[in-house]
Amino acid sequence: MSPTPESRTDDEVLAATDVAVLLRYGLDQEALRATLFGDGAIAAAVALDRLGVLPRSLVFLAEIVRSGGLAYAAALPEPLPDPEAARLVREWLAGAAGTATGPESESWAARWLAAVAEIIGLRRAARRPRPGRSDS
Repeated sequence: MSPTPESRTDDEVLAATDVAVLLRYGLDQEALRATLFGDGAIAAAVALDRLGVLPRSLVFLAEIVRSGGLAYAAALPEPLPDPEAARLVREWLAGAAGTATGPESESWAARWLAAVAEIIGLRRAARRPRPGRSDS
């Protein structure tokens, strides 16, 4: 049985993770992909959740990446409804578009965006009060 992983705060995850670099290189380098889909996806979810991004917006963006590619999605004037979130995601996508080697990379990027959306959804569900449950 593996030991329990060390617990980290959202701020610690953000401070220790460069999402842009992981996305730029993790799409094509298999050795970095686990980190991209682990810490990278968690850090991206924390950052975007704090900006109020809805999971469905990222799922929609993932479909755009899947259909049109990273460069196309990065060039969108409004890849997400919130201007600050749009700027952040545009930077991530533009960096990844510059190093992506083809359709397989873009497929990984779409999967990653969907994973980030799922994490945001889980975070929000965990924060919702549940009927009959006392958190005090």
